[in-house]
Amino acid sequence: MAAVTPALHADIRDKRYARARGAQSHIALAGLSLEIAAGELVALVGPSGCGKTTFLNIVAGLDRDYVGEVRLAARPDGCPARVGYVFQEPRLLPWRTVHENIALVLPPDRADAIVRDMLTAVGLAGAHDLYPPQLSVGMSRRVAIARAFAIEPDLLLMDEPFVSLDHDTVEQLRELLLKLWRARPTTVLFVTHDLREALMLADRLVLLSAPPAHVVGEVPVSLARSRRHSGPEIELLRDEVLRQHRELIGSAATSAPR
Repeated sequence: MAAVTPALHADIRDKRYARARGAQSHIALAGLSLEIAAGELVALVGPSGCGKTTFLNIVAGLDRDYVGEVRLAARPDGCPARVGYVFQEPRLLPWRTVHENIALVLPPDRADAIVRDMLTAVGLAGAHDLYPPQLSVGMSRRVAIARAFAIEPDLLLMDEPFVSLDHDTVEQLRELLLKLWRARPTTVLFVTHDLREALMLADRLVLLSAPPAHVVGEVPVSLARSRRHSGPEIELLRDEVLRQHRELIGSAATSAPR
């Protein structure tokens, strides 16, 4: 049987940032190897500042100044993989409407229909003509998620997209993400430093060390997603993962549950 090609193969041997003249460069990533299967939702967990965003930018092709390789599986038609990216901030153009912000990433002949479909899917069917300054923070995040899914990505990168939101909004957006992912299957790499969030969403956790970041462990999540809602089961799972992997997670994820 032929080996299955992963959706993402990354082997970052060295990524560093230059410092002031004469100072030693900062090594952000070293020996970070990761593979993700097609359709898998993987949470990348690590301490703040460990290089999670740097790694996403490399995978997205936004940062090419590194030593190593990144391979994305081609589409069935042989075309390069499409990569969607949901940043920590929505990054909406304030002078364009919600509809126009999403349409920018789409082919003109199909844009209107796709935008209507996506805004309905994220619960913003009446927001087409609003401008970003008119949106709440939660609405802006929904638009950013709609824009990422609109291109039908083969790989969706998400960089702590629910950070700095209130508890109720975060819970709603997590459920929205899973709903969209089930309806529009894709491979997802979701960055967070919140262990509870990672366990609620992911098929597998990949734990990163402090800089220079590398993979220090992996945790498969077998609990059915229907049982991962807020409540005792998710807290028991978090406690169990902490108990079994405390040495690894102690350096990778320190956030309290929220």
